[in-house]
Amino acid sequence: MTSISPLLRRPEVERETGLSRASIYRLMNEGVFPRPRRIGRRAVAWPAAEIDAWKATRPLTHP
Repeated sequence: MTSISPLLRRPEVERETGLSRASIYRLMNEGVFPRPRRIGRRAVAWPAAEIDAWKATRPLTHP
């Protein structure tokens, strides 16, 4: 059985990644951040699994 990954809207992606809106779109244009999926005429969202996978590739930072 296949499980469906929850979808995250942009504010949730910002909270999960610590990135600003501008940084998310800059990284997408550079090809290093997942592209969102269209979920409506004017709405997009990212699969949570793709955001988790992207975060796993990032180096750990120390506060």
